[in-house]
Parts: sequence; C-alpha cells; structure tokens
Amino acid sequence: MNPGSTIYMDNNATTRVAPEVVEAMMPYFGELYGNPSSMHSFGGQVGRHIESARSKTAALIGADPKEIVFTSCGTESDSTAIWAALKANPQKKHIVTSRVEHPAVKNLCEHLEKTGYRVTFAPVDREGRLDLAFLYKSLTDNTAIVSLMWANNESGVIFPIEEIAEKVKERGIVFHTDAVQAVGKLPIDMRSTPVDMLALSGHKLHGPKGVGALFIRKGTKFSPFLIGGHQEKGRRGGTENVASIIGLGRAAELAADIIEDENTRVRKLRDKLEKGLLASVSNAMVNGDPDNRLPNTTSIAFEFVEGESILLMMNELGICASSGSACTSGSLEPSHVLRAMGVPFTAAHGSIRFSLSVYNTEEEVDFVIEKLPPVIERLRNMSPFWSAAQCKTT
Repeated sequence: MNPGSTIYMDNNATTRVAPEVVEAMMPYFGELYGNPSSMHSFGGQVGRHIESARSKTAALIGADPKEIVFTSCGTESDSTAIWAALKANPQKKHIVTSRVEHPAVKNLCEHLEKTGYRVTFAPVDREGRLDLAFLYKSLTDNTAIVSLMWANNESGVIFPIEEIAEKVKERGIVFHTDAVQAVGKLPIDMRSTPVDMLALSGHKLHGPKGVGALFIRKGTKFSPFLIGGHQEKGRRGGTENVASIIGLGRAAELAADIIEDENTRVRKLRDKLEKGLLASVSNAMVNGDPDNRLPNTTSIAFEFVEGESILLMMNELGICASSGSACTSGSLEPSHVLRAMGVPFTAAHGSIRFSLSVYNTEEEVDFVIEKLPPVIERLRNMSPFWSAAQCKTT
C-alpha cells in the first residue's frame, strides 16, 4: 500500500459517490437549474429527468415508478412510513418492531411509547436472528404497523422479510421495512413481496447524501409527513433536491449492474478478511449469523480490548472501520444491537465492523490482515482485563 493511502471499510456508514453518479449530477448545478414544478419548458425538462430517476430507482426494487416518493434520507423515509400507518389507523395503538433496529426506527418507537403507544420489541438470538415465534404471537387486532429492517447495519444479519411480510399481511396489518442496508446488495422485488412501505437511502449505494426514497405500495393508505406544495403528487412537499435525485437514479442503475459483483467478489474479499483475522488473533469471534449476512459485512469481536482504541490505532494506519461500541459517543455501554444479541461484555466492547464495497481490493484486505493483529496484541498487553484473563487460563 502507498504511504498515506486510505483503506475505506466503513461502507455501511456511507459509501463513496460513484464517479458516474457525480457526472450525472453536475449539469443540475449549472445549466439545468430550472424548477421542475415550473410551467415553462426550461423547468419542465428537469421534471422529465426526475421521472427518469424515479423509474431507475423503482426498477432496482421491482416497483412501479408511481410507487416511489423521493425523500431527504432513509430516516425520513422510515419516519414517514410509521407516522402514515398510525394516522391511517388512529384507533390502533400497538407497534411491533425488533430490538436491533437502526435508531431511525428504534428512537421513533421509543418516543411513541411516551405518547401513549404500546411497542413490542421482538428479541433476537445470539447470532442476531429474529425470534419469529415471538414476533407472530405479538400481532393483535390493535397492531397498527410492523416495522422491521431487512438487514442489520451492524451485524449484517438478514431478516426473512418475504416470509414475515406474508404472515403480517394475513392479519391485515401494515408492514414497513427499513431496507437501507439491503437495497443494492440483495435482490429485492416488490412485485413478489407484500411489503407496504420500504425505505432506502442514496448514500448507502454509492449515491449522494441527503436523498432517499420511500416505496409506497399502490392502495396503501398514506398521509404525508411533510405537508406543503404539490410535489411528489402531494405525498412529500418541498422543492425537489434535483441533483441528488438524479444521482440516486444513476446510483440505482449502477447498483443493478454490480449486485452480482457484491455477492461474489466482494463476498470473497469479506470472507478472506474475516478468516485471516480470526486465524491471526486469539479470542476473536464473529458477531451474527455466519451464513445469513450481507455479502459485504463482518462484525468481529476482539475480546479484552476497547473498540475505540482499535479504531484510533487503525486510523493511524489509514484504515477506516466502525466500532460495535457506542464509546465514541461518550457512552461506556456497547451498542444496543450487540446487547440484544447477548454478546459478552468483554467481546462487545472490542467489536469492530468492517463493511466493504466494490471499490475495495485484495491488496487492501491483505494489508488489514497484516497490520491489525499486532495492534490487537499491543492493546491487550496494556489491558488489565487481558492480564486477568490470561492468569485464569494458566
């Protein structure tokens, strides 16, 4: 590796904007600056390009373009879906979700609990798999919405959304999925999956930040979250973020072309990284279902060492990843996902998430396999917890 180069393995946090996406966006910062809602043709041409982006986004998930509403991000899409379901069923005061949801859903549900709603948080097992029996037993005539992520952002574990959607719809309950991490990495087809609403985000699939989309199945009762003008057929007010919408459309188009690469070459790189680190570092383990994960994601727990310290030392080597611990935000508690999975305290604090993309190379993986084990060894030698653990085994 060249000195000073960056090895970026934090793609579940955000992705590099593809050069093709940047190229597609540039005209909308310059000559194509018209407002798509204008009556004149100068603005109207921009509106036609937005509809083209809508079609490309819809195609990626097997949807009708009319079922796509552009938003500012995945969080807005999630909030919009949940609020819409509650407004459509004001007499129902029960929500079902899981204990490992992204804060976009988790924090909203916790807020709703304080306003009179009852929320059931379905548990997961040690490998992050959802307790389906508990989930189905939780459904009642008072349930307004079931909201579950398609794939977990920390562990990469995939939930059986197709199966769950079938069961939920049998009860006549609105079903929403946060598919932010899944779209572009997994084949998704809304024509055969009875999901009512699905959230996605541009910056997770090599598009720009500040743009997302919400799939709303035709016939689903819907109330807008942002009320204003007639944009998005009255489903989301506000002048469109034109350049970013164009970028999302181009990113969706690219994602459809590279999804096979995500599930073959990127998966092999992930597996090589994982196996190399587990073979070189003792007291290390994978967090999550080893067989049912996103192809780009591995969460590895290095026992008896702090994740924050690992990240800081990796940063000095130019390696970017994420910690499974919330310590970087000032908390000494491990992430809610790892706690829900029952990851031991000594392992949860030292958990690191590596999330790759099509831009990663085998050379980069080899570099991390070479450089990270000495980092772990050095940190453990400074750890009183490691010393205590070694004493117990001798």
